[in-house]
Amino acid sequence: MSDRWPELDYLGWRETCSALHLYLQIVGKYRLAHSPWLNHSWNATFYVTPRGLTTSTIPDGSGIEILIDCHGHRVVGFNGDGREASLDLRPMTVATFHEEFARLIAALGGTPTFHGQPNEVSFPVPFADDHRERPYDRDAVGRFHRALMASDRVFKTFRTSFLGKSSPVHLFWGALDLAVTRFSGRPAPLHPAGIPALPDDVAQEAYDREVHSAGFWPGGGGIDYPAFYAYAYPAPNGFRAAPVRPEGAFWHESLSEFVLPYDAVRLAADPNEALMAFLVSTYDAAADLGGWDRDLLECAPGQPRQVRAADAEKSGNFRSPEDGQVMREDGAAKGRYRIVVDSVEAEMTYSRAGQRLLIIDHTEVPAALRGRKIGERLVRQAVEDARRDGTALIPLCPFAKAQIDRHPEWQDVLHRP
Repeated sequence: MSDRWPELDYLGWRETCSALHLYLQIVGKYRLAHSPWLNHSWNATFYVTPRGLTTSTIPDGSGIEILIDCHGHRVVGFNGDGREASLDLRPMTVATFHEEFARLIAALGGTPTFHGQPNEVSFPVPFADDHRERPYDRDAVGRFHRALMASDRVFKTFRTSFLGKSSPVHLFWGALDLAVTRFSGRPAPLHPAGIPALPDDVAQEAYDREVHSAGFWPGGGGIDYPAFYAYAYPAPNGFRAAPVRPEGAFWHESLSEFVLPYDAVRLAADPNEALMAFLVSTYDAAADLGGWDRDLLECAPGQPRQVRAADAEKSGNFRSPEDGQVMREDGAAKGRYRIVVDSVEAEMTYSRAGQRLLIIDHTEVPAALRGRKIGERLVRQAVEDARRDGTALIPLCPFAKAQIDRHPEWQDVLHRP
């Protein structure tokens, strides 16, 4: 077990966590008020650094960046003229932090105007009116930062295997969660919103596209322990019952998302591998059941100093998947289509439901072959064989169904009850 994954006792530091959450809201709201809107509220978030959390440059005054320093336990501001200002993180009231932060921004030549009430918390009290004394546990904040650093590293590795639209790995101050989100590229139904102390239009804009999102909470919001989460919006049929990894992950009924306790990762033989398994398996469930175009959206995970191979049709030194031949292995009850490219095998399996009826039940394209239309070639071959043999297809596999749905010219081989 590595100190990169420190012990986190949410109940032991929840008062400090609540205070830090509100301080981050104040800083985040300042960034939000002075930055042009970026899709899905991305103009408001924080980013993990070895020192703590940063806003990146805020277009106010000569340009201002705010760092929450989890080692020095300060909030430090920098501006484009070289000036620096800071305030100490310590036991105090939210109102005191609010007042001192406003002075810090003014000292940097900025305009300390922003919305003055918390979001996404129960019974929000305006910052300037919150005079309850709050503790500050420096050791707990340091452990939380190390957990963010460890999670951020795995999330960023996970992000490298996706070619479609993906969010940065960033921390939302509304719910205090580090998150990374993938998008299918398709619009989503209007979100019902109704999130406490959050304008409905913000929630609806955040979820106006189909997503798989995963993240990390320190605790609170329905659970009294730190945990990783994953959800899909809209959740496709069968999502909650999908098999996910590693052991310890489960569907949380009241949160309507998959949850993996932080300790299940921290205590695993390989914490990075355990967390990656959760990210990949929940994404696989969302993408397969939701019919995402995985061949188009995905690629092999990134490696240091290795340029991603260009698409086959654009690269002269990259062997085309057309060099691999789709082969069929047909049995009395079951069979499969397979293709081997660069020594990596992809397959699509089927079952016989009668002399002239095949059920396509699963497609597996390894990450190394994603983005090369290998899965599409397997489905196309099944369609061509069905026409030749006079058989019909039932695509129970979500990937195969999505491919056939996108190709009306293939739908003549579908089984019509």
